[in-house]
Amino acid sequence: MYEIEQQATRTKVILVGLDTGEYDAERSMAELSELADTAGCEVLRTVLQARPAPEAATCIGSGKLEEIAALVKNWEADMLIFDTELTGMQMRNISDLTDCKVIDRTMLILDIFAGRARTAEGKVQVSLAQYKYRLTRLTGIGNALSRLGGGIGTRGPGETKLETDRRHIRARIASLEQQLKEMEKHRKFLGSRRKKDGVLTAAIVGYTNAGKSTLFNRLTDAGVLAENKLFATLDVTARALELPDGRTVVLSDTVGLIRRLPHHLVEAFRSTLEETAQADLILHVLDASEPDLRERLQITQDLLCDLGCAQIPQLHVLNKADLAELPHHNDTDTVWVSAESGEGIDALLSAMVRLLPQTAKRMQLCIPYAEGGFAQLLREEGKLFSEEYTADGICMDVMVDVRRQKQAAAYLLP
Repeated sequence: MYEIEQQATRTKVILVGLDTGEYDAERSMAELSELADTAGCEVLRTVLQARPAPEAATCIGSGKLEEIAALVKNWEADMLIFDTELTGMQMRNISDLTDCKVIDRTMLILDIFAGRARTAEGKVQVSLAQYKYRLTRLTGIGNALSRLGGGIGTRGPGETKLETDRRHIRARIASLEQQLKEMEKHRKFLGSRRKKDGVLTAAIVGYTNAGKSTLFNRLTDAGVLAENKLFATLDVTARALELPDGRTVVLSDTVGLIRRLPHHLVEAFRSTLEETAQADLILHVLDASEPDLRERLQITQDLLCDLGCAQIPQLHVLNKADLAELPHHNDTDTVWVSAESGEGIDALLSAMVRLLPQTAKRMQLCIPYAEGGFAQLLREEGKLFSEEYTADGICMDVMVDVRRQKQAAAYLLP
């Protein structure tokens, strides 16, 4: 399998941005640089032009484009990456005028996703996003990409098929959408089965590179890929976690979010993210050392609202506490942790116990032998910690489902 990190030589790129005042262009460019690094690129230069609106034919002005063409030649750049979404025609024009391969932010993110998706559903979602994105850009995109035979921006669907057969692409999109529907149906079935069986679920969400996978590994020993790179995790991974009160919760790790996430990706990954909407608790992980913490918090909150998660209890987990300069104090919906060192994990688990629905309770009971059937029911439905046969009856330390607690209370040990 192709791995971005294992490329023999890093692709040399120049980053180009357009500042129209709609968003913080400098922060967005810094994030684009991180994305390029994740994709295995060597960033040679960064060019940012301020103008009221994009140039229809070339996105940036003709003078700035000449400057970039000179940079490409002098620095021997392999590729230009634009921080804004380009049309197929713009890609072709820029490529012709600079004699260089051109991709945009969306194509770069799609490429990273294509290289990092591992599960069948993750791969289908990435392919679907790529096909939909390129279908609208068949005119011009081939020229812009053909200057380099392969590499970043071209992974996934083959260019020849994309340019020569629109009907094939549309048929492929329909097929992928059908596959996703089947996968979603299966996931919803599993979710409803868990609800019926009284299984507690919690979902880890948050901005990309906040440390979600490191926290997931710390809590569950799952061994999920945890790197200091954007989008290290693309597939939902679920593992069981035993809480201090004896209950078990199924914890899932989800794809990280990013500012200006291409709508193609939000759409393609919506089915995966919607699993969050079925969770009993959301762990919203934030990098406490980030200067734009509030903005990243808002980006995640907005998406959770879009997914209908506003009513689900939420715990803010401020990770990388050891690197943060802010004062640390836990409250009802916030805990400070360091997933790397383990600091604050006990407080996090206690907060999860408090916020999760009280579906079961640990009880010490002494059940008369005449009620052996009830004891057996408790064994089957709950978790048995210890059991002893005494003269008075069966002494049990057991998790009791909320439906049985009233009956069990009659046998409570003092």
